Amino acid sequence: MNSKIIIFILSVLTLGGIFIYFYRPYSDTTNQAVVCTMDAKLCPDGSYVGRTGPKCEFSECPSNSKKDLIVVDTPIENTLVSSPLIIKGRARGNWFFEASFPVFLTDWDGRIIAQGIAEAKEDWMTENFVPFEATLEFTKPPHINGVKNIGALILKKDNPSGLPQHDDAIEMTVNFE
Repeated sequence: MNSKIIIFILSVLTLGGIFIYFYRPYSDTTNQAVVCTMDAKLCPDGSYVGRTGPKCEFSECPSNSKKDLIVVDTPIENTLVSSPLIIKGRARGNWFFEASFPVFLTDWDGRIIAQGIAEAKEDWMTENFVPFEATLEFTKPPHINGVKNIGALILKKDNPSGLPQHDDAIEMTVNFE
């Protein structure tokens, strides 16, 4: 009788072990949380990126991925600008609506100090690049204690539909003389 109980207990333990071995919840070690140091990398455009991913590598610096849509020839980013600001470049035809798109100039705090319209210099009803030009007249923003005299030039894709999925813009830093 004792041997039957021992065999029964061993059988239950063996079957239990087999069950646990084959039917245990799958534990994936790749989903474990990774904590990266709070380092920051300065990118060429002046922005910063942190570490991310399982190997705590720096994120890619943002690039102007819109170069296949719009290219600004003048002014060059981070250069000194003064009034009147002449903006020249090339944009794909779908950046325009009725041969134009809006342009804004903001101060360091994001306040609009000038706005205008960039106009196509050639036929805009194409998928190719079309040259454009705009002129903005503005008053130089006041220099405030220790704040650089910087601003942003924003060239916004014209979006007559008003649908957010069709919005797009390019923003570049400028320095006021």
